[in-house]
Order: sequence, then structure tokens, then C-alpha cells
Amino acid sequence: MKKEMTEQEAYLRLTVLCAQAEHCQQEMRDKMKRWELDEAVQNRVIARLMKERYIDDERYTRAFVKDKILYNKWGRRKIQQGLWMKRIDDDIQQRVLDEVDNEEYLNVLKPLLNQKRKSIKAQSDYELNQKLVRFALGRGFTFDIIRQCLNVEECP
Repeated sequence: MKKEMTEQEAYLRLTVLCAQAEHCQQEMRDKMKRWELDEAVQNRVIARLMKERYIDDERYTRAFVKDKILYNKWGRRKIQQGLWMKRIDDDIQQRVLDEVDNEEYLNVLKPLLNQKRKSIKAQSDYELNQKLVRFALGRGFTFDIIRQCLNVEECP
């Protein structure tokens, strides 16, 4: 028989996690659900973590967006989908994503497309561009940014 976790124990475990890395409310709720904590307890712990600034969804969103662009080479759409899955408010998502300059996306997408271009087998330029567009759309980039990057004069 396993011992039930107290509210204080849950709080302390979550503060340790939050001190190590950025987390959002939903991740903390998921953890507490796995620990089978009552919903009222979950709400009190979340409120306390927010009050003491261990969790801040806007701060988390900024870190998430920055990491996904720089390290995962994701576009705006895929990032939005990831944030939606974390149940981040739409207004926070929009505010943070609007701060990202299109130039940043271009600086991520250009080398990605140039790298991909080397490995694609195509019969024509049209087919090559179609495959590159499909690849970039899958990474979450919007069509207008992809088109900007595929214009020969734009890409180095």
C-alpha cells in the first residue's frame, strides 16, 4: 500500500522541479494527477506556485518559443500547436509569438531548406520546390515565409 502524498510534500517536490527548469501550470497539474491528488489540493498548490513565481505561463511561453525556434527549428504554426497542447492561453501565445521577428524565422528556415535541398531527389525545379514547401510546412512554417525563402534572390 502506497502512502498518500500531502499537499506540502507535493508543493515541495514541484518547487524543486520548477527551480531546475521552466514549467507551465498544465505540466504541474499533470504531475499532481499522476500522484492522485484531489483537485482542490491541486488548485491550492498551483495558486501558491504562481504567487511565489515558481510558475509563470508567460515566462514559460517565452522560453518554449525561443527553444523551439533555435534548437528544434520549428515554425510559428508548430509552436502554436505545442503551446495549445500545454493549454497556454491564446492571448499569451499571440503576444509572445508576435514578438518574434520574421527575420528570425528566415534565419532558421534558410539553412534548413538549403540542407534539405541537398538530400532531395527531384526531376525538376518545380518538384524540388514542392518537396521543400511540404517539408517546411511540416515544420510549422507559414507559406508566406517559405515563399520568401524559396525566392532565389532571397536565399544565399
